[in-house]
Amino acid sequence: MTAGTGRAARIAASAVGVALALAWSIAASGQGVSLDGFAQSHVAARTSGVACPAGTACDFPAAELRGQLKAEGKNSPGDAAFLARFDLLRDAAVDDTRLVTRELFGNITSEKASARVGRQVITWGVGDLLFINDTFPKDWVAFFTGQPMQYLKLGSDGLKLNAFPGPANFELVIAGFRADNTPTSRRFIFADPLPSGLPRRTLEPGNDSGEVEISGRVSGYLANWELAGYVSRTHYRSPAWRVTGSEIVGTYPRLNTAGASLTGPIGKGVVSLEAGYYDSPQDRDGRDPSVENNQFRGLVGYSRQLWEDATLGLQLYGEWMRDYAAYRGTLPAGFPVKDRLRKVTTVRFTQLFAHQTVTFNLFAFLGLSEEDRYIIPSLRYAFSDNLWAEVGANLFGGDRNGMFGSMRDNRNAYLTVRYAF
Repeated sequence: MTAGTGRAARIAASAVGVALALAWSIAASGQGVSLDGFAQSHVAARTSGVACPAGTACDFPAAELRGQLKAEGKNSPGDAAFLARFDLLRDAAVDDTRLVTRELFGNITSEKASARVGRQVITWGVGDLLFINDTFPKDWVAFFTGQPMQYLKLGSDGLKLNAFPGPANFELVIAGFRADNTPTSRRFIFADPLPSGLPRRTLEPGNDSGEVEISGRVSGYLANWELAGYVSRTHYRSPAWRVTGSEIVGTYPRLNTAGASLTGPIGKGVVSLEAGYYDSPQDRDGRDPSVENNQFRGLVGYSRQLWEDATLGLQLYGEWMRDYAAYRGTLPAGFPVKDRLRKVTTVRFTQLFAHQTVTFNLFAFLGLSEEDRYIIPSLRYAFSDNLWAEVGANLFGGDRNGMFGSMRDNRNAYLTVRYAF
């Protein structure tokens, strides 16, 4: 265990400890705790029909049974509360059985401020499955295997402070580092330009850079428009790999961001604008090929209701690399070349049927510069208030050098059934 990993674990333990103490205090006071949860089965079957390398879950990248228990309560004045979500899962695809703390936090609120401590899911920004100023941890394995959307976001262990003294709202998050859950060869097939046969390990942020992360948000309304500004001092959550001697080591470089968003009505729909700057302080000249180059990112989106129970949303997203000449000059042989301006458009269409018991949803990422695509159709039927089932697919395609095209051998269809209690 590195020093950074140990300190991050202490931060997590402290935050969860405070949340548990608050939960125990509320429960012991006799105010009552409500319990509910669900049982869920989720299976994803590969449809690409390709041979898999040894050690990869080939036919079924996910085959999971999961049970969740949620507990929540508050004191009689209503100024202190807690929430806990625990998942017990068994995934036969990778022979994995775990008890997972999804969320565990305590809240203290007053008229002009609030504080939340513990493991909590935080979502910022206005993009639809496009994240610019939301730099909080995510589970891309769950997303690419068709898990319910709630599993895309991972909880952060830390403290969130809110203040709303007047026309502006302020939010400050102080958290320990947590990496994204990124695709690996345990479930997925993709080209790897790094040398094969070398052992790999990752090192979480340590004493040299400090793993504590600080993020801030200020927001307010101007007429019908919501404006927000964001800053953060965090880390890239996917590892930057380097060949060092006889092994490949992954680290998580420091990341600083600053950005803004704006959303409001135009005509019969809603417009969303968001922009951000990504600063890599460990490689500001762009000459380290393992670290992401400094970037400007932005998106514009528009959504509206087409007719009863039908909505359409469109987005155009771009990433502009600042030091492109330095990037090209230091790119190792065999690595795919990125465009200086990467452009992606998205389309979301949703239609409800049968008194809103049937939901058809289609989301598509279309890579305009990389000539690839990722299409996610799904159909959900609610048998009752407690039971629903969903079928869908994750359809990757296009140029193998593109972000989505590199995953084309991982096309899959999935089935999820959930019973809530």
